[in-house]
Amino acid sequence: MSREAYDEISVLSAIYCEQDEFELLEESPERGLVYRVHTLIERNNEKTPLDLTFHVCPDYPQDPPDVSISSTRLSRKQCHDLRLHLMETARSLPPEPMVHDLILWLQENFSDLIETSSCDSAENGSASTEETWTALLHLDHMRSKAKYIKLIEKWTSELCLTGRLFTGKPILVLLQGRKENIKEYIHFQKTVKVDVDSSGKRCKEKMMSVLCEIPQPEKVALSTFEVKDIFSRDDLEREFDLIGLTELYKRFVCSLV
Repeated sequence: MSREAYDEISVLSAIYCEQDEFELLEESPERGLVYRVHTLIERNNEKTPLDLTFHVCPDYPQDPPDVSISSTRLSRKQCHDLRLHLMETARSLPPEPMVHDLILWLQENFSDLIETSSCDSAENGSASTEETWTALLHLDHMRSKAKYIKLIEKWTSELCLTGRLFTGKPILVLLQGRKENIKEYIHFQKTVKVDVDSSGKRCKEKMMSVLCEIPQPEKVALSTFEVKDIFSRDDLEREFDLIGLTELYKRFVCSLV
């Protein structure tokens, strides 16, 4: 990681210094830095909480950061639209530390972005629950882990899917979103060259299995897609407990660990 990236973290942690405003989530030579910034944006005399998770790759700031956005006051689609605008802005900026500038830009343009968002009004109604599904996929291995993860994050973002990628043994992809989008993700996973074989050549995922595709369990809606490194069976079970999917773990994962 560049010195600029670490200097920027120091500045951000000083600006967002209240409890839970800044959190460093991951630091590794392969994936770079992942950190979360919590901020409140005022609009129409109301404060909207936003959690912005930035993934700063080792080539930053030559490559712009990736970002995910979640909020208890916004729909999944609104968060997705905000992310697309923010990523477009990041790509237009010069290759220098930009995270704080991106946060300020989002604060300044938030009202206009929300008003022009193409959010489907039904998403906040009962129809969205009927249309939202949960899928659990089992991947056999990841030889080119960093590139594989980046591709999965790209697909879930483009398809407006949330969930978790659990790395370790077993490797699991938990997805939530519209059923047709999950189907498209599975199609990508089966047909695109996502990894490398033992000789280093790009290859498709031939040993993926779909453990389940079910309607979204009541009151279990994930707002972001996150990567979780899992080191033990207890860690994995705990993660499923935290997101309210203990029964899913018991039915489909226990036999794999």
